[in-house]
Amino acid sequence: QVQLVESGGGLVQAGGSLRLSCAASRRIFSDYAMGWFRRAPGKEREFVASISWSGGSTIYADSVKGRFTISRGNAKNTVYLQMNSLKPEDTAVYYCAARTSYSTSYYLDQYNYWGQGTQVTVSS
Repeated sequence: QVQLVESGGGLVQAGGSLRLSCAASRRIFSDYAMGWFRRAPGKEREFVASISWSGGSTIYADSVKGRFTISRGNAKNTVYLQMNSLKPEDTAVYYCAARTSYSTSYYLDQYNYWGQGTQVTVSS
């Protein structure tokens, strides 16, 4: 059974940092590109970052570029999202996703598996 489990969310002040983790079942992690998305209250789910199977290619939403870093530890079947210089507008539920391809993607409908999400709240 394919599973993605996020952790690391919480409450942080503006300007602070958090690191999200997503643990994946081995069957998907070794072959698939991974991504992070988020959904803010009253808004659609949106793309945040994606990383290729090898970790050699990454892409980011303009709103987080230079502040967030996606990485993966293949030996640990985990993908990370390091979030620095957090802003109140980063408040959202953050979702980990996997797609059955080696390459990155911005598009929600190109991801096949999803976690349950972890809440990130940034106070001003």
